[in-house]
Amino acid sequence: MANLKYSLFIFLGACSYGILASIVKLGLQAGHSVPELTGSQYLIGLLLLLLSFPFIKRTKITLKQAAALLLTGASLSLTGILYGMSLDRNPASIAVVLLFQFTWIGILFEALYERKMPSKAKVISSILLIIGTVFASNLINSGSHAIQADGLIYGLLSAVTFAVFIFASGKAGKGIPTIQRSIFITFGGLLLVAAVSGPVLISGGVQLEGLWKFGLLMALFGAIFPIVFFAIGSPHLDSGLATIVGSAELPAAVAAAMLILGERISEAQTFGIVLILIGISIPQFSFKKAAKNRLST
Repeated sequence: MANLKYSLFIFLGACSYGILASIVKLGLQAGHSVPELTGSQYLIGLLLLLLSFPFIKRTKITLKQAAALLLTGASLSLTGILYGMSLDRNPASIAVVLLFQFTWIGILFEALYERKMPSKAKVISSILLIIGTVFASNLINSGSHAIQADGLIYGLLSAVTFAVFIFASGKAGKGIPTIQRSIFITFGGLLLVAAVSGPVLISGGVQLEGLWKFGLLMALFGAIFPIVFFAIGSPHLDSGLATIVGSAELPAAVAAAMLILGERISEAQTFGIVLILIGISIPQFSFKKAAKNRLST
């Protein structure tokens, strides 16, 4: 039951991150740039978390723990930057499929860390997730497009960095209160965005052009909710399972595109979403069965 509870936190965090894509599209349509949107996302997210700082439980944190949490946040913001560069060069359907290679990459990270082969349930789950991603991203119906090699590289790198974030969020700063961990992770994301994008955070557009409204929504769904929920759930699950549950991001992104942007979901996409949800569910049933077997012996 505890495993299912923490999986639910990861599921909610992934879903909130999936909604982010639709908010970014709305921000771009309003005339804002990706650096402005991403910068405001982490800046406002950090400010909101800091508002709660006087009221939360805190503990002493070592320099090593702080560095690990900052790097965890940097890996998440780097994922957004690399994914944006992939989207800029190739069709969205291809960029999404490349990003979602994080499923098997995350399972590979766990196998190397634990020095053991992944379970049969995780292998079957990752296969279903990859197939489901192809359908849910509408890759089959996207037609022929010119493919840029550097876009493929950026897409695959975004998969690696997202797998690193999920893996690290379960390992970095264990024992540190959730909000305190989240503040350091968000600050790490902000530092990387500022280093890559330059001084966009102090541009006049933040006040004059209404960027703060998109920044607030992006802060909630792209920084606070996913970081806090992953901080709660990831330390209690193995990284392979957390990676699999994190695949809920794509169904959430498709559903948000339909509800927020008015996009139509095809039958192929619906089939892909069902496959992804089945893939997420398989390890949960496998874990419950293993737990019952241990109790009966």
